[in-house]
Amino acid sequence: MRNILLTILVFAFCLSSQGQQTLPLTLANEKIKPLTKLVDTSLQANLEEEILSNQIWSDLISQKKMAIGIVDLSNPEKVKFARINGNHMMYAASLPKIAILLSAMDAIEKGELIETSEVKKDMRLMISKSDNAASTRMIDRIGYAKIESVMTDPKYAFYDEGNGGGLWVGKRYGGGGDTNREPLKQLSHAASVTQVCRFYYLLANGKLVNEKRSKQMLNIMENPELHHKFVNTLEKIAPTARLFRKSGSWKTYHSDSILVWGRDSNRRYILVALIDDPDGEQIIRNLVKPVEKVLKKTEI
Repeated sequence: MRNILLTILVFAFCLSSQGQQTLPLTLANEKIKPLTKLVDTSLQANLEEEILSNQIWSDLISQKKMAIGIVDLSNPEKVKFARINGNHMMYAASLPKIAILLSAMDAIEKGELIETSEVKKDMRLMISKSDNAASTRMIDRIGYAKIESVMTDPKYAFYDEGNGGGLWVGKRYGGGGDTNREPLKQLSHAASVTQVCRFYYLLANGKLVNEKRSKQMLNIMENPELHHKFVNTLEKIAPTARLFRKSGSWKTYHSDSILVWGRDSNRRYILVALIDDPDGEQIIRNLVKPVEKVLKKTEI
């Protein structure tokens, strides 16, 4: 009887540990596969069926004015990825500020940038409030060449000319100054859902710069102070979930990206959307529930 009780207690502890798994994850390197190799046929089919059933969304997708990417993290050892217009690069406004954040962390780690209290404050303002002045100060501190070198570094390849481009920041967010537009479409602030999903996937696994800097970036990205788009819906349907997020809007261009980490494995995923439409903000709000439906359907 005693042995049976001990077995039950150990099993309960294991379940509890899995439910409270912290970020960044600590998987062995060999268990972390390239995200683009983790496309799941069932998740892909279910995503397309759900999203394309909405005629407005279907039309936007066919016009290359809407792109979606999702990563199922419910089982970190069996990650699933699906995307629509995944490699289609679009203007993404403030979302690519995550590229500035990573480049700054890389510069700090290499001793190219001193991590002062002002720098730490600006990194938080840049992400949580999408503050343009703070973002411009960070760009001026590290420079376009640094951002480009990190985005095109083979270690990350977040901007890959051979696969549609990706993450890029080549213009200050405060106006004025020189520019360094990306070569494919001459965009100043660009993203593709595949590359942004890859960013969050590597971040969740502690692989951006290193585990220490990844954890620091997660801390900066958690608890967003802008409560629109994905966050607006998630704060209603998942008030206890941890949210790590960066969004962007300019004119008809609306974008959002989020890592959702629920208390248990039933709500753990990455979601990215890029939309060129006047109603883009509302569309992004409305995407959360259909995507969660897709994730649950794929689990069955």
